[in-house]
This record gives sequence, C-alpha cells and structure tokens, in this order.
Amino acid sequence: MTRATGSGEGVAEPARSPKPARADAQRNLRAVLRAAKEVFAVAGLEAPVRDIAERAGVGVGTLYRHFPRRPDLIAAVFRQELDSCADEADALHDRLPPFAALAAWMRHFVALAITKQGLAKALHSGDPAFAALPARREERLMPAFRRLFDRAAASGAIRGDIGADEFLLAAAQLCLSVSDPAQAQRIVGLLVDGLRARDADDADRPPPHPDA
Repeated sequence: MTRATGSGEGVAEPARSPKPARADAQRNLRAVLRAAKEVFAVAGLEAPVRDIAERAGVGVGTLYRHFPRRPDLIAAVFRQELDSCADEADALHDRLPPFAALAAWMRHFVALAITKQGLAKALHSGDPAFAALPARREERLMPAFRRLFDRAAASGAIRGDIGADEFLLAAAQLCLSVSDPAQAQRIVGLLVDGLRARDADDADRPPPHPDA
C-alpha cells in the first residue's frame, strides 16, 4: 500500500503485521489441547467435541479448524503428553537421587497411562493420524526413561536382571488392567518397589505416595 507525499510521489507503507491473528490462533490451539487433555481424562477419548470446545472457551468451528477429525486431536494431545513425560524425566534426573527419580517418574507415567486406556485401540485402528506416534515415543519418551533407569541401575539402587523397556512395558500393561487411578498407582508402586536392589540405601527411597 502507498500514500501520496507532497511531491506527489508514492511512498510504500510498511505492511501490517499479521502476528496478532497468529497469536490468537496459537492461544486457541493451546486452550483446545489443554481442554482436550482434561476432558479425555474424565470422559475418555470419545468425549463430545462440544464439551472440549466449551471447556476451551472456543467455538466448535474453531476446534475443527485446528483439528478437522477426532483422531487428529487425540494424536496431538498424546504427542504433547509424550513430550511432557520426557521433560519430566529430565527434570527429575537433575533434581532427585537415582531411585527416587525413577519412582517419581513412574507415578507421573501411571497418571498419564491410566487416562489413555482407549489409546491402544486407536493406535491399532490404522488411522494415519496415529502413524507417527510410535516413532515419537521412541525419539522422545524412551531415551529419557532409559536415562533414568540406567542411572538407577548404575548406582546399584535397582536390580540388574531387567531392562528398561521390559520394565516399562510391564507397568503399561498393569495400567491397562485396572480403571481406578489410585489402584493403578498402588500396583505399579509395588512393581517399582520390587525392582529395588535388596541392599539399596534406604536414603534413596522416595516418600510414600499420597494415595498409598
């Protein structure tokens, strides 16, 4: 766009930045993902889309502009939570002793897994929205968990006859077998305690879980 000057020459005006619109879109996206996570945790992955939109404070049309199909939304939520779990593992690694860090992360993992019991079925549905999730899990979640697990093993805090992948698979399967979050935490807590080396230092033992 140009404007006239006193000499009659046109001077180009700087283009208006579209950033506010993009900022609004990003804010809506974050609100939708946060609301979807909360609604899925309570009502499952088949929760009505209108409930998610209402909780996010956006219209249903806005939600569909970001996620045209339900699988797109489910995949985005799970991808975000995989990243969150990986970040939590890194934070605990730097903050707590080896066994305490591993036990604390397992509680975080169970809290995620128990609310995503319908995800296994979705992942095997063949929908392309879920195609990249296994790779995301291997790229982000598993290295962070293995780092915690291997650190605990190297410190002598846990037994040396079980691998990280095997242990996490067992915990995930236990989460699929129960629907009550508190029960899942207790059962996986027993699994974690059984992992502990017999001669491990009790100073590294994490405090009891509040639901225990």
